[in-house]
Amino acid sequence: MIPASVGFQCPTCVGNTRVPKVVTPVGGASVEKPYVTYALIAVNIVVFLLQFSIGIDESSREFGMWPAGIAIEGSYWSLMTSAFMHASPLHIAFNMYILYVMGATLERIFGRTRFIALYLLAALGGSVASYWFSDLRTVSVGASGAVFGLMGAFIVAGRRLRFDITQVLILLGINLAFGFIGEGVDWRAHLGGMAVGAIVAAIFVFAPRKHQTLIQGVGCVAVLIVLIVAVMVRTTDIQNLLAPFVPGIAT
Repeated sequence: MIPASVGFQCPTCVGNTRVPKVVTPVGGASVEKPYVTYALIAVNIVVFLLQFSIGIDESSREFGMWPAGIAIEGSYWSLMTSAFMHASPLHIAFNMYILYVMGATLERIFGRTRFIALYLLAALGGSVASYWFSDLRTVSVGASGAVFGLMGAFIVAGRRLRFDITQVLILLGINLAFGFIGEGVDWRAHLGGMAVGAIVAAIFVFAPRKHQTLIQGVGCVAVLIVLIVAVMVRTTDIQNLLAPFVPGIAT
C-alpha cells in the first residue's frame, strides 16, 4: 500500500486508473502541438529547395499540373505533386504563412487525422478545379488550393463552433480579389480548394455524435470519389478535343 493524504492507495488500482481521453469538438484526438502543420510546411520548403536546385521552370513542367499532359500522358499524380510546388520565394512564403496561421488552429480543432484529410482533399479539389477550367496549355503549381481550403474550413468551423472569423473573412476577401485581378494567379484552384475545404469542414462539424467518426469518414470518401469522377470526365473531354491533333491518343 502507498501512503496517501487520506489513508492508503492500492498500487495496482492506481496503475489501472484510466486517464480520460481528451477529444476535439469534432471527435478527433486532442493535440497540444500542431506537428502535422509543421510537417506540411517542412515538406513544402524541402520541395521548393529541390525545385530551386533543379530549376523552377523545368521542375514545374515535369511535376506541375498541366491539363493537356494529364489527358495525353496520364500523369494524374501531378494533381497532387503540383500542390507541394511553388513558382517563387514570395509564392511559397505567402502560402506557408497562411498554412502556419490556419493550420495550427484547425489541427487543434479537428485533430491530426481529420486535418490531414482536410488538407489533402482541399489540395486535390484546387487541382481538379484548375484541371477543369484552366487553359489546356497552362501549368499550375502551388499550395494555394489547400490553403484556401483551410480558410474555407475555418469559416465553416467558426460559424458552427461560434468563434470569431472576422479576420479570416477579411483575409479571404483580399486574396480572392487579388486572385481575380493579379496576373498568373490560378483563381480557379483558389475557389476549388476553398469549396472543398468548406464541404469537408461541414462534414466534420455537422456530423451527429452518434456514429460521428463513421459519418465523417464516409463523407470524406464521398468527396474523394466525386473529385475522381470529375477528373475522369474532364480527361475524356480533353482527349476527345485533342484526338484530331494528337495521333494515337486514347479516347
